[in-house]
Amino acid sequence: MTLFSKPTARALAILDLLMANPQRSFGLTEMTRKLNLNKATCHAIVSTMNRYGYLVQHPKSKAYRLGPSIVAASAAANAPFPAIEFAKAELEALATELDANCITIAHTTEQLVLLSHHGKSSSYDGLFHQGLRLPFIAPLGSCFIAWSPAKQLQQWLNHAHQALGQYNETLDQAFRISVIGINARGFEVTLKTKAEQQLSTDIAAMADDWDFNRLQQQITQFHSSLCEESFHLDHIDPSARYSVSHISAPIMGRSDQPEYVFAVGNFTGDLQGNEIINIARQLLETCQRVSKAALAAAPRKQS
Repeated sequence: MTLFSKPTARALAILDLLMANPQRSFGLTEMTRKLNLNKATCHAIVSTMNRYGYLVQHPKSKAYRLGPSIVAASAAANAPFPAIEFAKAELEALATELDANCITIAHTTEQLVLLSHHGKSSSYDGLFHQGLRLPFIAPLGSCFIAWSPAKQLQQWLNHAHQALGQYNETLDQAFRISVIGINARGFEVTLKTKAEQQLSTDIAAMADDWDFNRLQQQITQFHSSLCEESFHLDHIDPSARYSVSHISAPIMGRSDQPEYVFAVGNFTGDLQGNEIINIARQLLETCQRVSKAALAAAPRKQS
């Protein structure tokens, strides 16, 4: 059984709130209301985080924002992963060339985490804000799973069935087919869905009324609804047109498994099949350059 610490979860909820609203500061009263926290408990947490530099408190308004220790923690977290250092300029250039948005995604055992966002500003930002976490369960995170061991694939599928409350053989087979196709092509193509549109609308509606618990409920509903729609484009007809959400490709590590995924999205209008293939080619070239530079810079383990 996985252990769970409520005090730690409360501190992380505060960080989530501030990462989702990096241009804003929050007073104690507003923070406790948005996160549904006890005021005394919240005050103890933010005071401690302020003391250690993870938050900074404005001397007059007394509102809190992210502090310099977060910057240091971010730099330390990126140190073992040199791809992050080389990715920014490459993704900025790709976003400009394609007139689209590029994002970097990492994963933990249970979650997908959006690390960075590059490109034109739009409503797209409402859903894909830096720090957003989504569940790492089928069909989400397919571009990571496509190069993972069979055991991890099975766990990914099992978690989806558990989240849906029952085993669905049709979905199971569809997810497996999509993963095989992604591995064979070298990239993933996902389609625009009502589920994604609804989640984007829900998150945008919380811009001035952030609610961590409500966000988790909306993400759970997003996954459930997503499983009822066509999400992956498994066959690309060069002459057909498709309503594409993302085109994604992996950044491979020394273990020959993806460390990150780069994704391109927010396209203007539908894409023809041959356009998808051309964009995927550009994305793969970017991923290869970043992977090569990162591997060259990474220190090798001593045998």
